Amino acid sequence: MSRIDAPLAGLVHLTAPPTAPVPLDDVDLALLQLLATDARASRRRLARELGMSAPAIGERIDRMERTGVIRGFSIVLDWGAAGFPVVIYLAITAAQGHDLGPVMAAVSQLPEVENVTVVTGELDLLARLRVRDYAHLRSVLLEKVWQISGVQRTETYLSIAESPPKNFVFELVESVRTSEATRASGSPASRGEVG
Repeated sequence: MSRIDAPLAGLVHLTAPPTAPVPLDDVDLALLQLLATDARASRRRLARELGMSAPAIGERIDRMERTGVIRGFSIVLDWGAAGFPVVIYLAITAAQGHDLGPVMAAVSQLPEVENVTVVTGELDLLARLRVRDYAHLRSVLLEKVWQISGVQRTETYLSIAESPPKNFVFELVESVRTSEATRASGSPASRGEVG
């Protein structure tokens, strides 16, 4: 077992560093909403919907990719149809004094693990897994998770129902656009008042 004086020190190399906000205008936000609705939309179609040229849209998308606002484009699976209908939340507590970094790295490497988050409170890590059934879960716990050095204790939470998926990106960007529009319309300059 790896005991160290600072058991959380290893996390600095495993977790994503904070990202500085990138200035986005209303066109960027509208473009993000369109891409959140259909990431395969052509630049020509996006340009038509936003009343811009396709090269201008391409430049905006390229800039948002370069600055890390857009990290990629992916597919959304129906995991049940793909044979992994069971969602598991696994609360993990590391052995006292054990470096949490290698534990997090090892859990993250398991193919069934969607993501691992460092959390505050009684436990150390919260992992979301996808498994086929009870036998698959048993195998993951016995043969993989409980074999990881530094794992002291786990609690398994079985998801029995989930809300239908929502378009999180679209909805959050819409709330930003709405709050910015409200703020702008409430400013003295937008009402024609001069200070």
